Amino acid sequence: MFGMLDTLQGYIEPGSQEEDLVQQIDFSSLPVHIAIIMDGNGRWAQRRNLPRSEGHRAATESVQETVETSARLGIEYLTLYAFSWENWKRPPDEVKTLWDLLAENLHRGEKALIDNDLKLHVIGEKKGIPFFVRQELKRLEKITRNNRRLDLILALNYGGRQEILRACKQVLTRNIRPGKLDEKTFSCYLDTANLPDPDLLIRTSGELRLSNFLLWQCAYTEFWITPVLWPDFRKKDLLQAIVDYQKRERRFGGVSQKEDQ
Repeated sequence: MFGMLDTLQGYIEPGSQEEDLVQQIDFSSLPVHIAIIMDGNGRWAQRRNLPRSEGHRAATESVQETVETSARLGIEYLTLYAFSWENWKRPPDEVKTLWDLLAENLHRGEKALIDNDLKLHVIGEKKGIPFFVRQELKRLEKITRNNRRLDLILALNYGGRQEILRACKQVLTRNIRPGKLDEKTFSCYLDTANLPDPDLLIRTSGELRLSNFLLWQCAYTEFWITPVLWPDFRKKDLLQAIVDYQKRERRFGGVSQKEDQ
């Protein structure tokens, strides 16, 4: 099915670049799960001679627009890499700013989550998240658990290697015999149990690495890299990523269907 979804009417400006991109999208084959490495806040601020904290503040609008656009398009799962295991290496003041901003945005965004039927889900090592943020996350996860429009997954205090290690420890404590352990069973012990693997991974700021993000889950994910810094990322960038994704043939290790014909 091609054309404009009803949920996009009034949201996409007629005659705009966004409208042209929307017209190119096949809504019958959207990516089910999009994951985003939100990179470039610090460089965005530096280029404007601003403190790094201002880059993180400016990124709030990018998050809001990306979530809204994803929901309007009909994307079912959206994972945002919000705070990595390695981010603790940053200056203490910057780390505090990141957590304070998250708490502020969670409080401010509660109504939007409820009104728009969005389900909040957190992956990562929750015990390491500051208590005041952890409590707010727990509360919002609880009150949105029955929402169905879009699963918004925040990767917080998250590292792909650490996640795999936690899963291995759980497998060992349950005395699962090697002969009984397969990919499906192992996946049940990951933070993303019951979530589909990402179809599309977007990374902003032009960096060409995974940065310890969803290492197991991204085995056959399509990557889309943009030089746009995260605070400048807008709906047109997300739409372009989806258009480019739909031009690719996903073979999952098999042969091309075109070659088979």
